[in-house]
Amino acid sequence: MFNTLLESKAKKQRSVGGSFVSLMMHATLIVLAIQATLHADQPKVQRETKVNFTEVKKDEPPPKPHVEIAAAPVLKGSQVLTAPVNIPDVLPEIDLTQKPTDALDWTGKGPPGGRANGTGEVAPATNQIYSESQVEKPVVAIQGSAAPRYPEVLKAAGVQGEVVAAFIVDTAGRVDPASFKVVSATNELFSAAVRTAVPGMRFLPAEIGGKKVKQQVQQPFVFTIIK
Repeated sequence: MFNTLLESKAKKQRSVGGSFVSLMMHATLIVLAIQATLHADQPKVQRETKVNFTEVKKDEPPPKPHVEIAAAPVLKGSQVLTAPVNIPDVLPEIDLTQKPTDALDWTGKGPPGGRANGTGEVAPATNQIYSESQVEKPVVAIQGSAAPRYPEVLKAAGVQGEVVAAFIVDTAGRVDPASFKVVSATNELFSAAVRTAVPGMRFLPAEIGGKKVKQQVQQPFVFTIIK
């Protein structure tokens, strides 16, 4: 037996300088790993982009054209259509020298028998009853004349209402009592008040061609409590 064992290959001893370089390299790697970990958790900084907005003016609408509306003509008369007594069996000859028919002469407004331009007017009949559209000057109530009294029962109860009455005003500006009728009413007591007051009312009569005529009138009477 051998008391001394022989090593097949002798181990090399590390130098002090090599150990120091290895230590520095490991330390550098550790520091780089730590910094990479820290920067990985931090959010990325977004760069702000500044956008400038420019206001664009809208095109203004073109000005509206000025349109003048002509006033409706004042009709001063109306022709009356009468049915022929004898109906001819042949067509009459057409007279081309005659003026064309004016449609405004047949509107039914203005004095009967006249024309829209005021020519060919017929004197108004004394007993003829005209509507407001047929007279030149309609009936006008005279200020200070009689007026319906507010029924005390309805006034105390705070009830308000209206009556629409129709009647004829003669050439003297008085109401024909026989022509009076109630068109509509919200209460019978209001109707009675108007019926009682109408005979005492005074009006400026209607006129046609400067002459006074009778006119059919429809007038509302409003009953209101003034507080």
